Amino acid sequence: MRRTLYTKIRRLSLHWHRDLGYFFSGLIIIYCISGIALNHVNDWDPDFILIKKEIILPQTRVAAKLEQAEIEAISRLTGEKSFKLYDFPTPGQVKIYYNNATFHVYLKEKRGFYERISKRPVFYQLNVLHRNSVHVWKWVSDIFAVMLILITITGMVIIKGKYGFSKRGIWLLLAGLIPPLAAVILQAIL
Repeated sequence: MRRTLYTKIRRLSLHWHRDLGYFFSGLIIIYCISGIALNHVNDWDPDFILIKKEIILPQTRVAAKLEQAEIEAISRLTGEKSFKLYDFPTPGQVKIYYNNATFHVYLKEKRGFYERISKRPVFYQLNVLHRNSVHVWKWVSDIFAVMLILITITGMVIIKGKYGFSKRGIWLLLAGLIPPLAAVILQAIL
């Protein structure tokens, strides 16, 4: 009877493991890609692309005499079609604001610094999900975490014999716990 119950649990685990694995495989891949991107946040910005460039103006201008037509002419040097507004942080400067960009112009030096920020395609959206920045997504993420635990547990009982969990699997599980435990211990020491 014990053998029959184990066989039923094993068979049910096989089906659950397979079906849950298929169902969540897309989300697993998304979380893995986003996780790699977020792990390297000090190497690159996984959410935004920042473009910076210095632009040389063809002539000097006086801040007090700048009018909208001249601001538009200066803006064309950046490739921007229209600006939102502009101001004068100092008497020799004009700062022009665009959608997701700014142009800081030093009038006497005939140069300016243009900066544009844009969302990094795909990564931005994946990272929003990974960080649970969408309010409702928190619950989806919790369900996903529980399902990963269930997928892991069902995977432990699928294989039997010398490659099963009770023989080889338990040792691999214990070996797999060494890196995170070592990291926690090292973090506590340092």
